[in-house]
Amino acid sequence: MDFPMFHLDWLNDRFLIAVIAIVHVFINHGLAVGFIPYIAWLEQKGVRMAGAADITDPEWDHLIYRKMKVAFIITTTLGAMTGVGIWFSAGLISPSSIGSLIRVFYFAWFVEWLTFVTEVVLIMIYFLTWKQSNHSLKAKIRHIRFGWFLSIFSWITMCIIVSILGFMMDPGNWNNDHSLISGFTNPIYLPQLFFRTPTAMVLGGVFGMLLTTLFASRNSKWRETALKDGARWMLCWAPVSLAAAIIYYKAMPEAMRENLSTAVGTMEFAQYYDLLRYIIPGAVSLVVVLGVWTWLRPRSVRMWMVLVPCIAAFGFLGIFERVREFIRKPYVIGGYMYSNLLRKEDYPLYKRNGLLTYATYATAGKVTPENKLSTGQDVFMLSCSRCHTTNGINSIVYVFERLYGVGKPLDENSVAAYIPNMHQGRTYMPPFPGNTEELHALAAYIKHLQVTGESLEGAQSAGVMVNPDNNMHNTQPLADTAQSK
Repeated sequence: MDFPMFHLDWLNDRFLIAVIAIVHVFINHGLAVGFIPYIAWLEQKGVRMAGAADITDPEWDHLIYRKMKVAFIITTTLGAMTGVGIWFSAGLISPSSIGSLIRVFYFAWFVEWLTFVTEVVLIMIYFLTWKQSNHSLKAKIRHIRFGWFLSIFSWITMCIIVSILGFMMDPGNWNNDHSLISGFTNPIYLPQLFFRTPTAMVLGGVFGMLLTTLFASRNSKWRETALKDGARWMLCWAPVSLAAAIIYYKAMPEAMRENLSTAVGTMEFAQYYDLLRYIIPGAVSLVVVLGVWTWLRPRSVRMWMVLVPCIAAFGFLGIFERVREFIRKPYVIGGYMYSNLLRKEDYPLYKRNGLLTYATYATAGKVTPENKLSTGQDVFMLSCSRCHTTNGINSIVYVFERLYGVGKPLDENSVAAYIPNMHQGRTYMPPFPGNTEELHALAAYIKHLQVTGESLEGAQSAGVMVNPDNNMHNTQPLADTAQSK
């Protein structure tokens, strides 16, 4: 309510965050948390395989170095950009939720930042000193230790961030005592961490196998050994990942599990939800079959045989992230803040006095016959635009056309009658926050959108207008009103 609303009407605001976040998770889980310990393990194995007069096997060490080079380039470029991109996009699109999370996890995020800086320093040392470390056994052993230290710090970074992700799904006792400890030790934290850790290891292993098929020719001395080591790594972690997934699923609140059928795809896809019982186990089985086949017949493994399970594994990690984001709805922070960035405890005030009364940036603080469309647009921007567009992805017009018939003119009264009850039928939708006048203004604006097909510009394009009816002389601050209710 206190921030101008950034909005991408053609793309959908949450879709922007989702794309950046999913790419970052691919890199963080697959290449940092899962791949680095796999590399350190293989580098250490090279020392054990070397002859008595050698520090490490040169051919083996060069193969592992080339793998690490790929991870180094990706993590320090695309990984770094998407990490910053999450902060940038979330700060634009969801400033209220980010502000709330910073207030709760300030010290945890500070520790995470220190850990991340250490992680960056370690990966620079680990990769850039690789060749120099081969001059002596002592230097090589020290270099391998840097690899394990890097693995630990990468995992600690994930430990802290997963706590925040779990908090957004289910804050647990934090809604009562508002302490960092309660927020950090939320009910979903350990089950989610337990699931993500072995899953990242599986991703690291299958990605490492893919690089082996790219960098080691079929006549290479160590191709078969490297492939079998990748298979061992995957087969070791895959059963743990499967068991952790079951534990994680059972730890989810019942309301979140009920959202799964819609979360995995679209509303239309929900009717095919039963297919997931076959698709998901099939994808997991594909990775396991690859591991067993590689273990038994490493000479027969081709790049395409590894590429398909690799795409499947990373693809389902992306689906998992989409599901996690969706099933916590209607909240962005469970039980505290709805996905429209309005706090649950403030809803009675909005319904009584009107949403626009407390809006800092709006064309007016009250609906009148003259400003009905402009205030309807304001209500849409404040209560709907975090998840919906006007005529883009997840268009609000298309949502109502699906209800009442595509191509048919929308009826304002029908739209206004549906909106206050939508939360009961679709529990992932936040309740409508405004009063009756704002409800009808919103319905009129949606009807107007269907007729004109116009788009809604965000503050980055349209600029900002400060609510002329909202100032310190005629509006009691929302925080003060919340305390007095």
